[in-house]
Amino acid sequence: RAAAERDPDHPGLEGVIGATSADLVRQFGPARLDVWEGDAHKLQFSGSPCILDVYLYPGGAGHEPQATYADARRSSDGQDVDRAACVAALKKR
Repeated sequence: RAAAERDPDHPGLEGVIGATSADLVRQFGPARLDVWEGDAHKLQFSGSPCILDVYLYPGGAGHEPQATYADARRSSDGQDVDRAACVAALKKR
């Protein structure tokens, strides 16, 4: 599966970029936010170390949306944090 392969363009985000919403829920548990805007889908996962926003878009008509971008910030002050570190921290909880 493409989501599990090493991706040199997104180090530390293997399993996130290219994942479906079901894949992400299996990894991180239920999303704190689940928002649809047209065909765009945003899932937000949070824990004490950080908040991870994952944006999913369909690859084409009739295709299930897949994660194309992820953004992370600290829970306490909203400052950006390393996305890979946030993914690793949320997977461990």
